Amino acid sequence: MPRYFYSAKSLKGEEKSGILEAKDIHQLAKKLREQDFILIKAETEEEKIKKRKPKISLPFFGGVSLKEKMFFTRNLQVMISAGLPLPRAIETLALQTKSKKFKKTLSEIKEDIIKGKSFSEALANWPDIFPELFQNMVRVGEETGTLEEVLKILAQQMEKENELKSKIMGAMIYPAVIICTMIGVGILMLVMVIPQLAKIFEDLQVELPATTKLVIALGNFFVEKWYLVILIFFFFIFIFSQIPKTKKGKEILDTFLLKVPIISPIIRETNSASFTRTLSSLIASGVPLVRSLEIVSGTLGNVYFKTAVIEAVEKVRKGEKLSEALKPHQDIYPPIVIQMIAVGEETGETSNVLAKLADFFEEEVGRATQNLASVIEPVIMIIVGAAIGFFAISIIQPIYSMLGAIQ
Repeated sequence: MPRYFYSAKSLKGEEKSGILEAKDIHQLAKKLREQDFILIKAETEEEKIKKRKPKISLPFFGGVSLKEKMFFTRNLQVMISAGLPLPRAIETLALQTKSKKFKKTLSEIKEDIIKGKSFSEALANWPDIFPELFQNMVRVGEETGTLEEVLKILAQQMEKENELKSKIMGAMIYPAVIICTMIGVGILMLVMVIPQLAKIFEDLQVELPATTKLVIALGNFFVEKWYLVILIFFFFIFIFSQIPKTKKGKEILDTFLLKVPIISPIIRETNSASFTRTLSSLIASGVPLVRSLEIVSGTLGNVYFKTAVIEAVEKVRKGEKLSEALKPHQDIYPPIVIQMIAVGEETGETSNVLAKLADFFEEEVGRATQNLASVIEPVIMIIVGAAIGFFAISIIQPIYSMLGAIQ
């Protein structure tokens, strides 16, 4: 069933917006009428995507880093608590940021606020920088008069997210450096050494084994068709970067990651940490549970975790407890998540319980990434040894044959 982004109003004038699954717009209107709301506006996910202006973005160029957004949120909270007007605070922070894109964005947000827009409405024009989670929490802060507290929660959320990413990236640096070095040395050998040896072997008319012929062919290809090598390299980077952006490709990739023994626990714990941390922040900010779950579903990276939350939304909307709604998905979410949510529902401390659970999973991810690095290290050593051995045999074998022929 298609997912609809909708806006609705009750007879009392209360506004409501969110995401609902329905066969068509008539069924959507019927669902909202059952909740005493009248449908005002609706569009499918596909229609919303088509309306967006196409943006060409290159990785590492022109983006806004998480650290910059974290710095902005933390300092904006401090400035507002000190009594500085919002436009003035944003203008000051725009002058301090190094990113040209972020500077321009903040300047336009300031202008929108001066023209009469609310802060959340101004943020909505920049969904690639300020996601739905940020927008909704700011909106709740404006409506309840707790914007300072909401910004504090958002800054803490970003700090935890940044810490989690740093742990994962830290574990990947060593293997990445070793692999890149190995590839670099291999290419230098193919380009500088192998062509010289190939000439010697050709002059002496030595019978070459299959491995040596393969290495020489690769060396000649790298020297003569270097432009094709560069094109093939960028082609594969483009293909692999596009696979996660397609629905089928994302499903295949996520299925694979959940089945790999060493990586699977990290994927489960990372998504569980993201789910519990984000849901805790939203509930603490005063966002209703159903709306919080809808927002959380858009922040999760793995398609199976996302689907589980979307299915839970419908059950919670019908009155079911969240812990009960997540029970069919115990193969994805660790049992401790469901058990602790149940405890939170019984005690009325769901937000605090989720925050502590997020701390636990983030610590587990840190340990798991350290273990991953210790497991990857010997594997890399084996791969490096095999590559060196292959090159050595390919070069030494014909040299021995040549010496035998001379004798």
